[in-house]
Amino acid sequence: MALPKHLQLLLSGVVIIIAGLVYGIYPSKIIPFILGFEVQTLELKNIFRAIMGIYLGLGIFWLMGAFNEKLWRPATVCNALFMGGISLGRIVSLLVDGYSSLFLQALILEFLFMCWGLYNLKTYN
Repeated sequence: MALPKHLQLLLSGVVIIIAGLVYGIYPSKIIPFILGFEVQTLELKNIFRAIMGIYLGLGIFWLMGAFNEKLWRPATVCNALFMGGISLGRIVSLLVDGYSSLFLQALILEFLFMCWGLYNLKTYN
């Protein structure tokens, strides 16, 4: 495994799995602590657990791409698209809803992961 080529998938895979677990394991306990609002309804709990499932699935795929050369390119494309899409959504929220220091930090990291993925796709074509 070439570490520079695979590090982007390794790091983003681990980070997104952790984020998914934070969102979904106990949303009624963790979300109020982190984001400052209550998660009481079944529907909100379901949404956060669905987000957890998406994040776990993507994180596992990205880790598989880091360790399996045949999956590296599709995993990197998927990662760059995900990070770009979530960055775009955060930019829209920043412009429409206002500033959040927590999510500005996330935006910066997600944008950097997108750029890193695009760079890797170009460099290791």
